[in-house]
Amino acid sequence: MKLQSKIFTFKLKYPTLKQTLALALFSSYSLVSYAQEGMWVPQQLPEISNALKQAGLKLPPEQLTQLTGDPLGAVLSLGNCTASFVSPQGLVVTNHHCAYGAIQLNSTPEKNLIKNGFYAATHQDELSAGNAKVFVLDEIIDVTKDVQQAIQNAKTGLERANLFDQFEKELISKCETDGYRCRLYSFFDGITYRLFKNLELKDIRLVYAPPSSIGAYGGEVDNFMWPRHTGDFSFYRAYVNKDGKPAAYHKDNVPYKPKHWLKFTDKPLAEGDFVMIAGYPGSTNRYALSDEFTNVVEWLYPTTSKHYQNMITLVDNAAKNSPDIDVKYASIKHRWGNRSKNYNGQLEGFKRIDAISVKAQEEANVLNWLKQQGDKGKSALDAHHRLQELNQKARENQARDLILKESVGALTSSAISLYRLSIEKEKPNSEREKGYQERDIASIESNLKQMERRYEPSMDKQLQRYWLQEYLKLPTQQRIAAIDKWLGGNTEQDIEKALERLSQSELKIAENRLKWLTADKATFEKSDDPAIQYAVAIMPTLLELENETKAIKGENLVLRPLYLQAVIDYQKTIGKAIYPDANSSLRLTFGNVVGYTKLNGEVQTPFTKVEEITAKDTGKEPFDAPKALLNAIAEKRYAGYQDEKLNSVPVNFLSNLDITGGNSGSPMLDSEGKLIGLAFDGNWESVSSKAIFDEKMTRVIGVDQRYIRWIMQEIYPALPLLQEMNLK
Repeated sequence: MKLQSKIFTFKLKYPTLKQTLALALFSSYSLVSYAQEGMWVPQQLPEISNALKQAGLKLPPEQLTQLTGDPLGAVLSLGNCTASFVSPQGLVVTNHHCAYGAIQLNSTPEKNLIKNGFYAATHQDELSAGNAKVFVLDEIIDVTKDVQQAIQNAKTGLERANLFDQFEKELISKCETDGYRCRLYSFFDGITYRLFKNLELKDIRLVYAPPSSIGAYGGEVDNFMWPRHTGDFSFYRAYVNKDGKPAAYHKDNVPYKPKHWLKFTDKPLAEGDFVMIAGYPGSTNRYALSDEFTNVVEWLYPTTSKHYQNMITLVDNAAKNSPDIDVKYASIKHRWGNRSKNYNGQLEGFKRIDAISVKAQEEANVLNWLKQQGDKGKSALDAHHRLQELNQKARENQARDLILKESVGALTSSAISLYRLSIEKEKPNSEREKGYQERDIASIESNLKQMERRYEPSMDKQLQRYWLQEYLKLPTQQRIAAIDKWLGGNTEQDIEKALERLSQSELKIAENRLKWLTADKATFEKSDDPAIQYAVAIMPTLLELENETKAIKGENLVLRPLYLQAVIDYQKTIGKAIYPDANSSLRLTFGNVVGYTKLNGEVQTPFTKVEEITAKDTGKEPFDAPKALLNAIAEKRYAGYQDEKLNSVPVNFLSNLDITGGNSGSPMLDSEGKLIGLAFDGNWESVSSKAIFDEKMTRVIGVDQRYIRWIMQEIYPALPLLQEMNLK
């Protein structure tokens, strides 16, 4: 069978639909009540067909279970965002902020694509997007019984985790042939496991990105806000070798030819219209234990947000006198800012709805119900108690663990990654830790090369200083002996001496970093390079902490599904919607175009229009719309894209769907499966829905396809791309 046809062959190996989805069945009455809530596994859609039809879907619901058919066969994962094919020549559309890393990678102070935008007039002008990849879904296989069998004889949590990891690696190794990338997903915290097989396209190129004054209009000020006026879209193109096989970047590669691509709608979008989103939402925590949720609210989010804001301030201050820092740290600063504002929005929402009390009451209801079950409920009650003990243990060192996780020193991070690779390479490939197998080396090498574009020594030194200062604030019992020894003391002077030593590392030069890719463990341990010496010193502790984490994971492999099954059983008794938490696998959500009323009583209509850009414009970032845009608005050069009711070109619109991070770039489809826009944000009142869905206030913000086309025709022209997509 030829590769191209093989890519789109979907072999859903579930015993039967009802057997596999027994956990998700509930009455049509419940579905109508909760139609807006839920990131549905596509195979569930026939079971909720009544709600889909009532919302306005015209396609047969069964068509949406054909994950490699039309339209879902065109929907793609970018790893941390969603995208979709929009032409037979491998053209891919996603959000501007999803392509931001590639835009930044190709920017310099002299040629700033972030500020000025980018358009490749020919294929030869398209720029490599670096590590960006496109994943095309091919096959899903239910492997629940195989996973359970693989770990059933474990006697300890660590043994169970190791058995699980070994099974996962063997499963993936068998799956990954001929350019495929595979991933094992857990649904309902381990009640079900499915193996996803995707074609991995590695040569991705930047084709079109509007200037940030369009693609990021409003910046962090408008992030999560409504009304919104952001043209959050960009285009990639996926390439393969001349044989049609996935390959790394090469000038002779040719555009990938997908079997399916989305067509733009030719109908105006209006309030009340059906809309659905297909995408890859990252994670939600709607089934988290009450004590876990409380810790997030009272410690994790406030603490992490504070650190992000502190790092943003450091970069902003340094960037005032350094265009190089401004460009190189633009992408990570954007990520910090987005997360910080998201966390703060969630905290505000949690407070508004008294979420801690809500979660506590929900959990109490489940526990009381279990107690009423007598002996049948005992195992789930015991599991809940043990999970609480594990959570308490994890919280004892959470400040230390956050510092180790968030520290961003480029030199030490590179050294640790390279030294760990040398350790893992002493093992057979199948026994290496994930992230250090042969499948991962190309990405490690690419990251080492690209560090030049995202590293500036003085800025890196400031960020490392910040985290070392935070480390010295830790209580004695959380300190790490290897770091204490490396620092040699507890003063600012000790930090400065350590940073000065690190600054002498040869790893700041790309050529020197790359030569360590092939070095063995003994060579690392003989090195006098200060960054490598740090990696060698701290590695035993990192491995010890990793095993502690694995031991907890191993216990969770048994405890989580046992307790969550009880949660599901209880929810079914009260007629509540049942769907798994988001986990970066393909999901659908549906609803309608609709506004909402803010907490202050202001009624929000579901569309914004271009004249509001002019009203908001100040001429200064982030409200610095380009002159060409302002002129076109003033002259009412709508080019046929105006909405009759608005008497203007629509920019962004609202709908009452259920999404989260990872859904960025997701195609928003109409009742016939045609593209009406791209999801790129939620409103401020909705961000708390990551943990508790607020049906009344939750709204998704999308960029209207009419605005995308208008920009590409009138403002930042790319007429050949419009023609390629069969548009005028």
